[in-house]
Amino acid sequence: MIRIFLTIISILIFLTSDIKSNGRDQIENKISSILSGLPSDTRAGVLIYNPLTQDTIFSKDIFLPMIPASLTKIFTTATALSLMGKDYRLSTILFTDDLNIKDGVINGNLFLKGFGNAAFSSEDLLQFILKLKNLGIKEITGNVIGDDSYFDNIYYREDWIPDESANIKLPPISALVLDRNKTVVKRKRGRRTIYVTENLKNPPLNIAQKFKLMLEENNITVKGAAKSGITPDNVLEIAESSLAITDLIAMINKHSDNFLAECLFKSIGAFYSGKQGNSFYSQQAIQEFIKKNNIYSFNTEIVDGSGISRFDQVTVASVNGILETMYFDLRNFEPFYNSLSYAGIDGTLRNRMSNLPSGFSFRGKTGTLNSVIALTGYLMSDDKDELIVTIMFEFTRGSWNYYRDIQDEIIRTLAEWKKESSDY
Repeated sequence: MIRIFLTIISILIFLTSDIKSNGRDQIENKISSILSGLPSDTRAGVLIYNPLTQDTIFSKDIFLPMIPASLTKIFTTATALSLMGKDYRLSTILFTDDLNIKDGVINGNLFLKGFGNAAFSSEDLLQFILKLKNLGIKEITGNVIGDDSYFDNIYYREDWIPDESANIKLPPISALVLDRNKTVVKRKRGRRTIYVTENLKNPPLNIAQKFKLMLEENNITVKGAAKSGITPDNVLEIAESSLAITDLIAMINKHSDNFLAECLFKSIGAFYSGKQGNSFYSQQAIQEFIKKNNIYSFNTEIVDGSGISRFDQVTVASVNGILETMYFDLRNFEPFYNSLSYAGIDGTLRNRMSNLPSGFSFRGKTGTLNSVIALTGYLMSDDKDELIVTIMFEFTRGSWNYYRDIQDEIIRTLAEWKKESSDY
């Protein structure tokens, strides 16, 4: 009887293994068929991976160095979350060197210091002024000083990336930010007055000038000048405005926000070094995160935070490694996952993959540059194992939409396969 029972078990194991093998062959053939229509000179890297079973469902050229475009933001945001923690906040703080302000006069200077809060706005600045008024402040005898020394003063990516030729220009990347470091100015065009948006040329000085003007418009006298400078050690904190890192990475990943990504990149460098945010320390922090988590690193180089640069190089294996690392990070996976665009719902994937089978969803990050399109993310379902999907293309023929459709078809095919596979 025991021998018969063991024989039956062996047969069932064999049949189950055979069914799984057939199912695997089926999905591999389907994905290969989808990819077979690519133009012959297209460079393609694809990896479908089950992080729970460490099972590779499909792979193609996963160690090929490729331009990640905005998939770079996955490296930036994952490093930031892991390094700083999900409770970290990025701040802008108002200080004074007058340690007694109960007399209604600041006998000294105001210092507006930025600590990487890239979403700080004129409305937040107005709240600082209202705090001063609530404290009874009517006069400032000294200067209004903008301090962005938490980062270096290399404001443009072109200046920290040798031979950079990317044609996407950003406002200056600084530790002290106001209204994304843009301002609206009047210009005369013939007899007409027009309004145009310009980038700040000197963020700490320009922001100090705006702050001084707003103070005076709100009946607070400023006897000194607007300047840029360094906040001394012995100061009194008057007010703070801060942004949760979880909110920041959601803005970056869902909407692929280049400016916010570059500001976070510098913040990583500042936190990592304990000195000052610069591209060197930021790159070191990301490289250490990759090494610490045993992520495949060969042919991987990150030179900026946004992925605008074509000098960024990654492999599909390294991108998968980032998502796998975050998947098993019990502290940080939820905010990281929620920061990704929800296909058919929001962000850069809001108009894609709305036709996945019931019970399936895809959260991911897109990347797009000239002749480059990339996608990575998590294919989730109600009752089956999740998959990490990474699909990257570099092409000379065809449109972005053509390659997006291929990415979407692969993910839809995977979802349908999982739905039909009761053994998976």
